[in-house]
Amino acid sequence: MTIRVLVADDQQLVRIGLAGIVGTAPDLKAIGSVATGRDAVAAAAEHRPDVVLMDVRMPEMDGIEATRRITAAGHARVLVLTTFDLDEYVFGALRAGASGFLLKDAPHLDLLSAVRTVAQGEALLAPRVTKRLIAAYVNRSAQPSQGQERPRLPQAVTTREREVLLLVAEGLTNAEIAERLYIGAGTVKTHVARLLTKLDARDRVQLVIHAYRSGLTG
Repeated sequence: MTIRVLVADDQQLVRIGLAGIVGTAPDLKAIGSVATGRDAVAAAAEHRPDVVLMDVRMPEMDGIEATRRITAAGHARVLVLTTFDLDEYVFGALRAGASGFLLKDAPHLDLLSAVRTVAQGEALLAPRVTKRLIAAYVNRSAQPSQGQERPRLPQAVTTREREVLLLVAEGLTNAEIAERLYIGAGTVKTHVARLLTKLDARDRVQLVIHAYRSGLTG
């Protein structure tokens, strides 16, 4: 199956470059490029791409608001492109529902891998940005106030699901989790699906946020 990608960046040369990189992979296809957040929202609604490569700083509507609207409507998963690995804007993108983050200077093979990862919903992005960003995000915006307990995982989450959640938070793929726990990959997939439902999470990024908030990892 071909993964359809929409590119959103206000710089023409960046759009051309990203679309060109996407086009080098036989399983990926750039279906269009836009220069504003507003156009990104409209194009995502019209074309229903699998992944949107989203810049943050764009005219008319920034990438954070565009991400929020696209993910809320379920039109696509969003991979946010950032210049700095601790860019303040990235925290807003997390709240908006971004599925992953990538530095703009990442090697092109990392970009292609990241697009595939986000499209499949298989695993947290391997590049160095995401896990550290989530930890920083939780530490800054979701720490309980003094005297207040951390939010706990629902009682419906089983011991095995907690084990799976911890490994998801470590960035392991389903196959790696299966190997670590000596269970089948299909069983891991089932556990992840149940965790998404029980924690009302959109994707694995949100599962990791739950893991940090509950103190399961950190």
